[in-house]
Amino acid sequence: MRRIACFPAVAVTLMLAAAPALADAPKVVVSIKPIHSLVASVMQGVGEPALLVRGGASPHTYTLKPSDAKSLSTADLVVWIGPEMEGFLEKPLSSNARKAKILTLMDAQGLRLLDAREGGAWESHDHGHEHKGDAHKHEAKGHDAKHGHDDKHDHDEVNTHIWLDPANARRIVTLTAEALTAKDPANAEAYRTNADKTLGSIDALDAELKAALVPVAGKPFVVFHDAYQYFEDRYNLSAVGSITVSPDRRPSAKRLSAIRAKIAGLEAACVFAEPQFEPALIRTVAEGTKAKTGVLDPEGADLTEGPALYPTLMRNLAASLRACLGA
Repeated sequence: MRRIACFPAVAVTLMLAAAPALADAPKVVVSIKPIHSLVASVMQGVGEPALLVRGGASPHTYTLKPSDAKSLSTADLVVWIGPEMEGFLEKPLSSNARKAKILTLMDAQGLRLLDAREGGAWESHDHGHEHKGDAHKHEAKGHDAKHGHDDKHDHDEVNTHIWLDPANARRIVTLTAEALTAKDPANAEAYRTNADKTLGSIDALDAELKAALVPVAGKPFVVFHDAYQYFEDRYNLSAVGSITVSPDRRPSAKRLSAIRAKIAGLEAACVFAEPQFEPALIRTVAEGTKAKTGVLDPEGADLTEGPALYPTLMRNLAASLRACLGA
């Protein structure tokens, strides 16, 4: 005779009482893995945010799927960098996510923004054409940790890889907790507790990375594209150029020649590829120089999504730099 499992009445009551917490959690959609990791850390125990750009896909070349459009149509909150990073999302947000609160991080208060570097081998990756001039950043003009986007600075001139500065990651966590609390006040305490715990972890991570990267400060290296400016600025690193202006555009022969000359002239110690893009280009520019090659992954292409991704991504960047630059 088949046995029918029986559960004590108390257990059934507890299960039913716990069910609405996840069912009633806000539906949150996040664009890319590093930001998703920070949002997921704030939502732990309450719900799980949906991620659009999964696996090793790049936001620079991503095409929205029907399942993504469906997620956006039911979202209560969408968190993204902005159209300069996730261009594929700009139109769907207005057409599919009509009922959602949109948290556009490039427009948020309190984030420290750095100008995209120009001149020499640092042509702006957003403009798509060459400029002359020196790299610079806004500090006195309103782009420090206390002031966000109030001077109406043109987004096209700003480096969008904002999560690679732990100070910005802290601000993203706080903004996420505030947005979730506004949408879901019943779980406000959980969001605050999670945010406080995450902020403490980010502070510890920042101190760890500062100590780890001291031996490679000032050593010149070349990156695939200019994604690491916030990380470099935070930890006194010295990237001297990028192979490509934009990761979705193949660099010209003239640019590759210029980068090779710069590697040789500055005795750059390393040239870094990225997991999503052609490693052959790295071999091309390093050929005939003394530079070693390595891999930097600014978005966690090979990492499992979730709260642990962000600290793992940052530690991996530091480890790759130390290994290739000879620390």
